[in-house]
Amino acid sequence: MIKRITTPLTPEKVRALRAGDQVLISGTIYTGRDAAHRRLCEAVEANQPLPFDPQDAIIYYVGPTPTPPGKVFGSGGPTTSGRMDAYAPTMLSLGLRGMIGKGYRNDAVKEAMKKYQGIYFGAIGGAGAVIGNAVQSCEIIAYEDLGPEAIRRLEVKDFPAVVVIDCEGNDLYEMGRHQYLENCKENAA
Repeated sequence: MIKRITTPLTPEKVRALRAGDQVLISGTIYTGRDAAHRRLCEAVEANQPLPFDPQDAIIYYVGPTPTPPGKVFGSGGPTTSGRMDAYAPTMLSLGLRGMIGKGYRNDAVKEAMKKYQGIYFGAIGGAGAVIGNAVQSCEIIAYEDLGPEAIRRLEVKDFPAVVVIDCEGNDLYEMGRHQYLENCKENAA
């Protein structure tokens, strides 16, 4: 069953999601990759305001391609999330609830997700054009000099994702690996 969620992503909504759940996200999400995250965390350290309120927000790790004529957003496949691992605990401590990307997250990020009620969604790598079609509007709100890595505010409708790590630390990658190994044992017997 596919679950539909709408931002803001409150703690109650986060607690209702489990690793492996398929979701369609609608509402406001923000974009940012490692260069933007570095600047966000530098602003936090310097007690400067952030360009958006991370409370109950979702950030998508993406650097979209140029927007084609007649479209509001270019192709936008997910970036490898591990590049943001150094910054994710800080962002989660500020109320960020959701992160969208691809690939593994380190233990510090998983612990911060449990502590601050965060969730990690996986988007399908290689499906950037499909994902781009879920974007209804796009506005650069900070760090325009970073080009594709600038922070954007997106309005999305039915953005497809899968819960990879839930707020209890259940990790779909680990669960899948465990199931695979169990199946191998059963088939070998």
